[in-house]
Amino acid sequence: MSMFRMAAAMALVLGMALPAGAQGIPKVQSPEEVGFLSTRLKNLSDRINEGVRNNELPGAVVLIVRNGKIVMFDSFGFRDKDAKVAMTNDTIFRIASMTKPIVTVAAMILMEEGRITLADPVSRFIPAFAETKVAVSKKKDDGTVEIALEPQTRPMTVQDLMRHTSGLTYGAIGANPVKQSYLDMKVNDRGQTNAEMADKLGKLALLYQPGTTWEYSMSTDVLGRVVEVASGMALDKFIEERITKPLKMGDTGFEVSADKKARGARPMKEGPKNEVPSVPDVTEKFTWRSGGGGMVSTAADYARFLQMFANGGQLDGVRLISRKTIDLMTADALPPDIKMGADMHRFAALEPSARMGQGFGLGFAVRTDVGRNPLPGTPGDYYWGGAYGTYFWHDPKERLYVVYMMQSPAARLRYRYLMRDLVYQAMVN
Repeated sequence: MSMFRMAAAMALVLGMALPAGAQGIPKVQSPEEVGFLSTRLKNLSDRINEGVRNNELPGAVVLIVRNGKIVMFDSFGFRDKDAKVAMTNDTIFRIASMTKPIVTVAAMILMEEGRITLADPVSRFIPAFAETKVAVSKKKDDGTVEIALEPQTRPMTVQDLMRHTSGLTYGAIGANPVKQSYLDMKVNDRGQTNAEMADKLGKLALLYQPGTTWEYSMSTDVLGRVVEVASGMALDKFIEERITKPLKMGDTGFEVSADKKARGARPMKEGPKNEVPSVPDVTEKFTWRSGGGGMVSTAADYARFLQMFANGGQLDGVRLISRKTIDLMTADALPPDIKMGADMHRFAALEPSARMGQGFGLGFAVRTDVGRNPLPGTPGDYYWGGAYGTYFWHDPKERLYVVYMMQSPAARLRYRYLMRDLVYQAMVN
């Protein structure tokens, strides 16, 4: 790690002023200044350290901000356990589906410029979706089930892509022929372009009629292609020019340069087979710029992204989107008669359903009810996480946001639950 980055990390921990262009969010003199108890924050630190000792996770970075000030910015365990390299605050992570809010903001920027409306049919930008059919199971007289293809009852819209009601899905091995077709068509081929990916999906059947069912899916990948068509720019270039560079998110992109390789987090052996999960190195570059899960970032960079939301769409004099756009993104966008996809129960306490006191906005889940959900929170808070272990939530009413970074697919749900419990128990005013 360079001397500059060591100094910057130490400055954040001690609350000193940072150089221009660094993370730039001030630190409290003490957690009590913004309603946290230091003694209770120790419960959080102790639990993560215990998890590291017990091989539940290799390491983590926790960043808590309230009232625009850093309450906690600490590293735990190892960035690379096998090499015995300690975790540091400037560690870079594969953030997987935490890419989705960034790509959704890119689309909202284009909405504000009049190049996209959320009511637009996706086929306006990707003609392949104009004739896409919907797979419907029908029981035959002999009791067997066959798959019939029916027209869309209404076109898939840009809003459907943002809230995962498009009828698209993710590929999976099993009895479902639509999910299997994703694997057969190699829709996740890292050597393809976004245009090629979208054209493949347009030729495959939808799992549900658009607007009827919440099904976590490749919707945001398709949204990334919409951004490209509407802007006339490659997705990675648009995000760099319009989001990460203006927000000074210097370690955020679809990969980082080779000189930052040593700062990349590496997973450890885990799961029932005690294997190292397949998490790409942060410097590895793929042709496919996956809008649904392809980016890398740091806790500090993602905090700047969330601080932009907390500030009503601007940061350090740079405005990305309007306050009303944020209001739209963070409201529950799911219709009252929405169904949950057949296996969406796998999200457990994070399922965006009314029965769990939650919904889904544009790019992330939102909380709609004080109760119902087993995790603490506030109606109006919103969150999402990545398959490799990263997680964030923003609680506007409490003026709080949290970024939790780790590279552990096996531990992700457990630690998302723990983070909610342990952050809120420490906040007393």
